[in-house]
Amino acid sequence: MKVLAALVLQALRRTRRLLIVACILLAGFQVALILQANSVQANESFAQMGNLVPDFVRDVMGSAFAAFLTYRGIVCLGYFHPAVMGALIAVSIALATVPVMEIENGFIDLVLARPLARPWIITRSIIVAFVSTLLLLAAMCAGTGFGLNALGLSEKDVTWPSASLIAQIALNLGLLMLCWSGIAMAVGCAVQRRGTAGAIAGLTALTAFLTDYVGRAWKPLQTVAWLSPFRYYAPFDLVMGDPVAWKDLIVLAGVAVAGYSLAYYFYSRRDISH
Repeated sequence: MKVLAALVLQALRRTRRLLIVACILLAGFQVALILQANSVQANESFAQMGNLVPDFVRDVMGSAFAAFLTYRGIVCLGYFHPAVMGALIAVSIALATVPVMEIENGFIDLVLARPLARPWIITRSIIVAFVSTLLLLAAMCAGTGFGLNALGLSEKDVTWPSASLIAQIALNLGLLMLCWSGIAMAVGCAVQRRGTAGAIAGLTALTAFLTDYVGRAWKPLQTVAWLSPFRYYAPFDLVMGDPVAWKDLIVLAGVAVAGYSLAYYFYSRRDISH
């Protein structure tokens, strides 16, 4: 266990700059959204914003569109903004493909020179994925909490998103990140190069996102849209006040577990020579 702990700390130390910068940017973005919400509320511009939104976006959001055009909706936007989701999934993919990178650069030879079984390498990467996900989401929640309490309008004037709502959205987003982490780790352990693994996982994530996005407004695509993990991330419903859909959480967790299980299988049987 000491060796495993050392590997986890070593991996986190290697990625600390990426995580620190990402945490600062994500927290800062949450604060910026709160300032934007303050400005929109002060100018009473929510109706004007609604008129600027294209019809297909209204179709995608459905009944959640009205809830989005509120102070609470804008504050929560950071948890489902495409740029934020893309960045978080990119970080998850990058960390998940570390095992194949270690094979490429020969670092794994030094690690396995110790009495350490191969599966512990994947266990290390899974722990790093969980820790990184918690850190990034904690930074986002901290940015939201700080922004509301230090810079946000009074709760007498506007409706803040509750701590429970933020926690539920963060939980759903965290499982989405782990889902793609599991997929990327399985792909990384099955192919020879990290670049190949990142490209496959990234293009798969983009395809899944577009499939879900278009499928919400174009009925013919709905027959396959259920295959996209993004279909099981439902922040709009949560903002509307619906309870968290445990089925969605179970599906995302199941995909993550399946991906990590395949990663164990592929890694234990692959050639680690370089």
